[in-house]
Amino acid sequence: MNDRDAVSAVPLDPASMRKQYRAEGLAESDLAATPVAQFARWFKQAATQAHLFEPNAMVVSTADGEGRPSSRTVLLKQFDEQGFVFYTNYDSRKGRDLSENPYVSLLFPWHPMARQVIVCGVARRTGRDETAAYFRSRPHGSQLGAWASAQSSVIATRADLDASYAELAARYPEGEQVPVPPHWGGFRVAPQSVEFWQGRENRLHDRLRYVAEADGSWRVERLSP
Repeated sequence: MNDRDAVSAVPLDPASMRKQYRAEGLAESDLAATPVAQFARWFKQAATQAHLFEPNAMVVSTADGEGRPSSRTVLLKQFDEQGFVFYTNYDSRKGRDLSENPYVSLLFPWHPMARQVIVCGVARRTGRDETAAYFRSRPHGSQLGAWASAQSSVIATRADLDASYAELAARYPEGEQVPVPPHWGGFRVAPQSVEFWQGRENRLHDRLRYVAEADGSWRVERLSP
């Protein structure tokens, strides 16, 4: 066994991987009036100050009608006071889950900033006009991909997927409008709670959570780390 093989044979111990967070704290007085306004503030910092790769990447966690969970990384495409929007194949696992159980969690893991944002809420499909407008803004190849892939279904080989894409590329060459797939569209997650997590020294993190009230206002509560 050479030195390289010897090193690779040594298992890594995840319990020994520790990092001391030395970021500034997050106080209630620092927060914006609404969670979306606060998210916009942190999102801008993640994108323009920390220059994170794909700061709009989020872990979307769903559960089916029997409570079996699943998670995957999806790109946020829009957010406003009405909610957080992403697009997908409605026949995918997350699409099927949300048709049975609309409750969803979104996690933005901004590790280089020692920050996380966790959105919990209810997902509803976007209107077809909104879906079509976004679909037509996508690159041509991505539009074809939405047709070529029956997302989450089992396929025999990669060649089958490539063949499906090639057939669509021949049918809809660059410059020709690709129709919006009826099985593809957006979900808007209306938040019921939004937690802003800021890493601190000694694992005494700051966790401030907005919780929706019946009158449309927001209550802020501090969580123990």
